[in-house]
Amino acid sequence: MPSLVISGQTIAPGETRELQLKYGESYLGEPVSIPVFVLHAPKRGPRLFITSVLHGDEMNGMGVVRDLLYGTPPDLLKGALIFIPVVNTFGLERHSRYMPDRRDPNRCFPGSETGSMTARLTHAIFTEIVRQCDYGLDFHSAATGRTNYPNVRADTRDSKTKMLAEAFGCELIVNSRGPKGSLRRVAVDAGVPTIVLEAGEVCKIEPGVVRIGVRGCTNVLRALGMIAGDPTPPSFQLTVSRTVWVRSELGGILGFHTKPGELVGKGDCLATIASVFGQEQTALLSPTDGIVLGMTTMPVVKPGGPVYHIAALGRRKFALAQRRIAERSSESPYSKVQEDLATSVAVHTNERSHDPRNEPA
Repeated sequence: MPSLVISGQTIAPGETRELQLKYGESYLGEPVSIPVFVLHAPKRGPRLFITSVLHGDEMNGMGVVRDLLYGTPPDLLKGALIFIPVVNTFGLERHSRYMPDRRDPNRCFPGSETGSMTARLTHAIFTEIVRQCDYGLDFHSAATGRTNYPNVRADTRDSKTKMLAEAFGCELIVNSRGPKGSLRRVAVDAGVPTIVLEAGEVCKIEPGVVRIGVRGCTNVLRALGMIAGDPTPPSFQLTVSRTVWVRSELGGILGFHTKPGELVGKGDCLATIASVFGQEQTALLSPTDGIVLGMTTMPVVKPGGPVYHIAALGRRKFALAQRRIAERSSESPYSKVQEDLATSVAVHTNERSHDPRNEPA
């Protein structure tokens, strides 16, 4: 069985190793690197990479990796598991999405050995880690001022990527290739099926999101035969190919009437917008039947500002989701995370029904 070689270090079968992957130097000529943790099973099998904090302010994935490795790491039967708990170390220190050269690392893959600092970082990850693996998981959160209901983003046209997305076990899979230069898109194009978990907010490690992330990683490891046991399926699973941003036409103070993960019907009132003196100006209505993928956590909005992100559902999928959500246990991690994600905003769900008086003039 061949050894793994990362950053010039050999990790033999049966070995566990912590190492630093160098990709640059500081102004003082000191090495700049990222931490890597490798578990290499004694037997040949799939190689899986797990990355997080590619955007420096998105910390939930770091919490997932910490929980997976805390105490006793997974007992691998075969293959190799490669963790990069913090890709964008500079961004983490500055609580910033970007690298010091002001580039978004998740738009710069596969990178370049002679390019900018960000290009060198992404090149090192792509050549040293991604190309040596068979599958990949990448953890992300919503942008600043928003929160996301846990969902998997995957290019389901690729059969192995589809298998990986379904095995992870989220209720929602959003079918998309991903932005140009993103890790998952470039990895899939290179023959390494990779998916993204989008969940929660920036600058937080949220227990409910971590619980779903750990469960999803464990499901994938089991589905690939890398650890013992069978995957734990969700109460339902839907793949959607169309999502809709609902934007405000006016500026004002928001009153929220629905939260992440909730089903909404076309014409339902998602939010109301009032003036600073409390005079109601308009209602923001859902343009489609669907599930709330994400929402702003900012209590104020300007014209054109995104307020809700809806995963559009056809009639059959909407009915299935409605039935399964009603049957879902209150102890389900998805029921719990739905409540957790709404704690930072005041949501008045009893006011969600469509009221014609709230329609824009």
